[in-house]
Amino acid sequence: MTTIGAHEDRLFAALANATRREVLRLLRDDGPQPVQAIADHFDMRRPSLSEHLKVLREAGLVSEERAGRQRIYRLEAAPLADVQDWLHPYERFWRDRLKGLGDLLDRMPDDDET
Repeated sequence: MTTIGAHEDRLFAALANATRREVLRLLRDDGPQPVQAIADHFDMRRPSLSEHLKVLREAGLVSEERAGRQRIYRLEAAPLADVQDWLHPYERFWRDRLKGLGDLLDRMPDDDET
C-alpha cells in the first residue's frame, strides 16, 4: 500500500486553496511574473499573498528569483506529476466502473414509446 508522505501532504494542502490555484493558473498562462503583477489579480493585502506564495514555494510548485528589487515567480509544474500519479488509480477505478455501466446499458433493451 502506498502512503502519502510529508511532501505530498504539502502539495495537496497547497492545491486545496482557490487563491493558490489561481496563482498557478496565472503563472501557467502568462509565464513568470513579479509579485506585484500577481498581486494585481487579487483583492488582498501583500502579506496575505506572500503567505500563499510561501506555501506554493514550500510545496515546490513555484520558484522565486530576485531581479534587482523584484521577486519573480515561476511555475514549477513537475510536482503536479506526483498528483497525477496519485490520482491515476482513481481514474482507472472510475473508468472501469463507467465502462461496466456502459456495457450494462448497451445490454438493456431500448424503451421505444411508439
